[in-house]
Amino acid sequence: MPTAKTTICLWYDRDAEEAARFYAATFPESSVGAVFRAPSDYPSGKAGDVLTVEFTVLGLPCLGLNGGPAFCHSEAFSFQITTDDQAETDRYWNAIIGNGGQESACGWCKDRWGISWQITPRVLTGALAAGGEAAKRAFDAMMTMTRIDVAAIEAAVRG
Repeated sequence: MPTAKTTICLWYDRDAEEAARFYAATFPESSVGAVFRAPSDYPSGKAGDVLTVEFTVLGLPCLGLNGGPAFCHSEAFSFQITTDDQAETDRYWNAIIGNGGQESACGWCKDRWGISWQITPRVLTGALAAGGEAAKRAFDAMMTMTRIDVAAIEAAVRG
């Protein structure tokens, strides 16, 4: 995997490789690249432990760092995944939640490692971008949801 000029570095306690393999199995244009092991002991690990993992999520280069429990993820950072229909929305949502993740509001969820994901159907972003009363109805409908219901958003847009 060629080194990108810009890479997102995600801090994990100790499961960066497991997370990267989950993302690669779940999302298209995702893969696991080089896995680097620590050459000697360090504060949160031993020589030979996985230190970093290069991976891509939907073509976006990332580096997973097993840095120990010092830092946790928050909603201040999230991946937004745009979906084309309910089936795609459900597939990603179910994969994340079904692998130990947590539901949140308005199409947001967290994976088992604490990374936040926005699973956002195009129909929702299109409705919001259009503005007016249809956008208000779509927004109000979204505010009542955990996973986005495409049919409910379409109904809200129609009024």
